[in-house]
Amino acid sequence: MTEMTMAKPQDVGFSTARLQRIERWMREQIDGGRLAGVEVMINRKGRTAFHHCEGKRDIERGTAATDDTIYRIYSMTKAMTSVAIMMLYEEGAFQLDDPISRFVPAFANQRVFAGGGFGAVQSEPAQRDITFRDLLTHTSGLTYGFMQANPVDAMYRAQKLELPGTEMTLAEFADKVAKVPLIAQPGAEWNYSVSTDILGHLVAVISGLPFDQFLRERIIKPLGMVDTDFHVPADKVGRFAACYIRGADGRPALQDAPAKSRYLKAPMAPSGGGGLVSTARDYMRFCQMLLGRGALGDVRLLGRKTVELMTLNHLDGDMAAMGQPRFGESNFHGIGFGLGFSVTLDPAKAQIAGSAGEYAWGGMASTAFWIDPKEDLAVVMMTQLIPSSTYPIRRELRVLTYQALVD
Repeated sequence: MTEMTMAKPQDVGFSTARLQRIERWMREQIDGGRLAGVEVMINRKGRTAFHHCEGKRDIERGTAATDDTIYRIYSMTKAMTSVAIMMLYEEGAFQLDDPISRFVPAFANQRVFAGGGFGAVQSEPAQRDITFRDLLTHTSGLTYGFMQANPVDAMYRAQKLELPGTEMTLAEFADKVAKVPLIAQPGAEWNYSVSTDILGHLVAVISGLPFDQFLRERIIKPLGMVDTDFHVPADKVGRFAACYIRGADGRPALQDAPAKSRYLKAPMAPSGGGGLVSTARDYMRFCQMLLGRGALGDVRLLGRKTVELMTLNHLDGDMAAMGQPRFGESNFHGIGFGLGFSVTLDPAKAQIAGSAGEYAWGGMASTAFWIDPKEDLAVVMMTQLIPSSTYPIRRELRVLTYQALVD
């Protein structure tokens, strides 16, 4: 098993003094009451240049944030599900432009929202069926109930089409989603959605293994991600972080207590879109596999050409050109979307330091990762504050990371 080693910052092209600005920034998040706790890990050239924790993983229990803290990573699950389906793509199971109705017939001949309100929704036939690429790029026409911007979103809420947390099986969830009208024609718009949950179901259908079992056996265990799963076992609850929202006084207010969390038991429907818990160390191993073009040490999950394909922009232009998405873990201008990640096309248009070709995503509780192949760089930030739009901490950390590069 390949272990990640600490490096002196100067040995991998960082200024030690400038990296210390990140520590100060992290302390400011805690002292200013923005976050309960935060952990940042920065790897360059295969070695760890920075790994630091600040604050509490649980204010109520008085426990410190440490480097073995377990976090809800929500939508950072999507990148792992995308890798899982692309592993099956490499085995010749499907092509990106294949309709998913080939494997889940309920998605054949869908309808698309064409107007009206909840209870009187008008629809028209879909011009074509959803494809695998549509799901991977969030251009499927599916949605999320929490958007609250469209009568179709209300239909999702009414039918409790939300993962994790449902009492349905993954197959039942997929069949119910298929019966609700799409909010746009497949391929026409970028809309954040349950697409990746449907990919998780497709992993199960194609592989013949339950989705969570596939992820454990083919990705989590081979990469040595020892604390990553769809639930927190009893012997690890002490390391599980509490989750917060911004309280009325501006300070973190408890949203999910570890001792009462739904994550204490395995879900009926494991969510490929947002169901995993993990640690910064574990998730960095996944990032290093991607930065290694599909391999971590002697473990290879994907071929390098597949990773290259996944990290290209698959949209017609940037995300802003695809209909101004209603929600995302990303800026829209200068940012495209690949097969499971946002992809930076133009840092100037995105108005943020970085590199063209950098790919990234984040989770609802303000966690984030990005991978910059040009700089041989991977960064993971873990914290637990919902929603991720509460503070611009991701963009702040990007600037702080890039300003520390000196080679």
